[in-house]
Amino acid sequence: MRNKTLIFTASVLMLITASLNESPAQTRQKNPGSRDSGRDPNVENVRLFNGKDLSGWIFYLKDKSVNPAEVFMVRDGVIHITGSPFGYMRTRDTYSDYRLRLEWRWPAEATNSGVFIHSQLPDTIWIKTIECQLAAGNAGDLLCMNGTDMNEHRDKSSIIVKKMHPSSEKPVGEWNTMEVICKSNTIEVIINGVLQNKGTGLNVSSGHICLQSEGKDIQFRNVVLTREKKTTRR
Repeated sequence: MRNKTLIFTASVLMLITASLNESPAQTRQKNPGSRDSGRDPNVENVRLFNGKDLSGWIFYLKDKSVNPAEVFMVRDGVIHITGSPFGYMRTRDTYSDYRLRLEWRWPAEATNSGVFIHSQLPDTIWIKTIECQLAAGNAGDLLCMNGTDMNEHRDKSSIIVKKMHPSSEKPVGEWNTMEVICKSNTIEVIINGVLQNKGTGLNVSSGHICLQSEGKDIQFRNVVLTREKKTTRR
């Protein structure tokens, strides 16, 4: 009887010790909806891609005879763009002052594409926009297309504002992360955690966001825009 009592007492002590030693991080993970979860009530996330279909996007192709559904599609929760013919898919809405985060990868071969920021209508194959370059080896370059400009665009014989550092891209088949921070007339581009470019004095500060078809297959996922919530005046 005494042995059973000792065993029971030891078990209770072990449970109490484990409870006391549980880290605050583990507690927070068990209660993700608690006030200290770090979520800013003044900030909202806008999912530009719902993971199911391409509702909310408009398509433009250089070759009007091609069905956009043959170029832009969703497979296994991922946007797949064939790259041919040239064109883009753009958001129906326009945006300003935000942080855009997305992931991309080359499924078979490193090639060419881009993310267009502050794109202006009308739709045309070389739309007026700031392109955040995704061409293999040059992800992070900024391109001033069709009349867009910035202070860093000093060489007017070229539309390219080169990235600051050597390539921070991952190999074919692996997912890369691009973050684009737009605030007033400035833009920053971060590739896999590396600040690759910064533009100031942009002559455009709002517009549509586009994912480009240019070359061969590319995939996108987790396309999320973060911005301050708009307040309604009473």
